[in-house]
Amino acid sequence: MNVAVVGASGLVGRELLGALKRRHFPASSVAAYSSSGGTLNVDGTEYRVNRLRHGCFVGVDVAFFATPTHVSIEYAPEAAECGAVVIDKSGAFRSDPAIPLVVPEVNAHALEPHANIVSSPNCCTIQLVMALWPLASRATLKRIVVCTYQSVSGTGKHAVEELDSQIRSNAEAKALSVSVYPHVIADNLFPHIDGFGNDGYSGEETKIIRETRRILGIPDLRVTCTCVRVPVTLGHAMAVMVETEPAIDVEAARSCLLSAPGVRVCDEPCAGVYPTPRGCRGSDEVWVGRLRSDSSSENGLWLWVVADNLRRGAALNAVLIAECLIARKLARG
Repeated sequence: MNVAVVGASGLVGRELLGALKRRHFPASSVAAYSSSGGTLNVDGTEYRVNRLRHGCFVGVDVAFFATPTHVSIEYAPEAAECGAVVIDKSGAFRSDPAIPLVVPEVNAHALEPHANIVSSPNCCTIQLVMALWPLASRATLKRIVVCTYQSVSGTGKHAVEELDSQIRSNAEAKALSVSVYPHVIADNLFPHIDGFGNDGYSGEETKIIRETRRILGIPDLRVTCTCVRVPVTLGHAMAVMVETEPAIDVEAARSCLLSAPGVRVCDEPCAGVYPTPRGCRGSDEVWVGRLRSDSSSENGLWLWVVADNLRRGAALNAVLIAECLIARKLARG
């Protein structure tokens, strides 16, 4: 099986190359592409990075796209026309009802049929539905309230570099430069991820709302969201309140989550044991803690959900999609 990783030089692209190697993905060749070319060393393996160009997808069986939306729009359809199954991490195709939007542990059935393009959701959507889906097996989900606390790596390596630079400048009492975000991010946070719509919701908030409904298969699910950028390098966290019918008590929720694939329960708050972005780095799991009933709602339950946004929230989901396609004989190779 011939594999292409487009956007290999970015943070998600590097994680994709690492995930393919860790999971012993059945690739006879892995070709890396970016806009600039060069070489990469990922987990001890050296990759030659080719410049992305039209005509480079002939003979490719699976193409992973970890690229900005405009690059996916330009190149992903070409790869699909060449016979490759495209697994896209951008927002290019997520709102297209003809293209599957998939978290394999939750809705792998959506892969059939597909037209050679599969979309992988927003990183926060992935960890949210991974935590909600086990509860949906016990009761009907009625309403979701989400507040996210998202690290700068969700924006890309330039944002990570800007945070590092601002931290150093702060320590040296130097002026802080701003280019990636609308405000200084070091020693700060702001409720602004993506642009704002006429309804007052940011683009990130709207994505999470729409994608959660679609993946869970509940188009009328009441979901509301506030997304906050925080001065953390890696790892997204979220406070989630879910209302169900009937109510789910804490122990029943814990039991559901303990048996859910890809979920780890970390919930002894009195002992200081709960998920943190630092503690979840390098993990393939979605971590859940701070389980408690909502004192303001008879049917409400609170969860604290954390994941490595580059690994679990991006690269791993894409590779799991590819593995599902192979298992279901929906990809050639």
